[in-house]
Amino acid sequence: MSERMSGRAPDSEPPRGERPHEETPDGPPPEETPDGPPEETRGETAADVPGATPGAPHGEAHGGALGSRLNWLRAAVLGANDGIVSTAGLVVGVAGATDDRGALLTAGLAGLLAGSMSMAAGEYVSVSTQRDAEKAALALEKRELREQPEAELAELAGMLEERGLSREVAREAAEQLTERDALRAHARVELGIDPDELTNPWHAAWASFVAFTVGALLPLLAIVLPPTAWRLGVTVGSVLAALALTGWSSARLGAARARPAVVRNVAGGALAMAVTYGAGALLGAVGV
Repeated sequence: MSERMSGRAPDSEPPRGERPHEETPDGPPPEETPDGPPEETRGETAADVPGATPGAPHGEAHGGALGSRLNWLRAAVLGANDGIVSTAGLVVGVAGATDDRGALLTAGLAGLLAGSMSMAAGEYVSVSTQRDAEKAALALEKRELREQPEAELAELAGMLEERGLSREVAREAAEQLTERDALRAHARVELGIDPDELTNPWHAAWASFVAFTVGALLPLLAIVLPPTAWRLGVTVGSVLAALALTGWSSARLGAARARPAVVRNVAGGALAMAVTYGAGALLGAVGV
């Protein structure tokens, strides 16, 4: 602390643990300003960069990219889980009514195709709607930047200030981002959209189709390949093991505790198979 700020005499010795600034070979120490720390300590942080993860060093995956990858992985796990549960419930229900291999194969294959196509179509429609909304938001933002650039600059500076930057630094950062690419800056900071990575409905549809199909193949093969006496036990055991794995995977991807997710997943699958088997056995008993 300088002599002027401390109020001590020039020749007084500073208290223990407090050292005066020392000049470095590069020049005098930076001066503190009323608005904050020395200007040399002000640098670009993750908060200054739209879409970056706060505290993450450069070179690491930013929050948006990492979140996108995790969402895709989670969707794949959940799609496989749907395929396992729905197809297992279907074939176990049919097994409750008949042990005919042809009937089991027909029912399981029909359920696999219907479920995978339904998942793919639903995902395509859902993601297409999201993509249309993103494109409309970008078009509106582009028009606002063209018609009222100063208001948009002030808005961007305000949002950066809300993220923890001082007013002066936020204004300077907003100006620099606007000069570099105004639309990209507003898309990332204001809308949370990366203009270069809009959601692709075809990718989502294929991912859902494949994930569901892979999951559905397990109970289908488990019910038709083993001998008649083993079919039900093999199917139930393999399905519950697979559900434990998908429950554990979804929990790990979400950074949550694995045990509750595994218990929920296994219990839900067991309940579905029990209900459908009971229904199939009842219908088989009455000759339907």
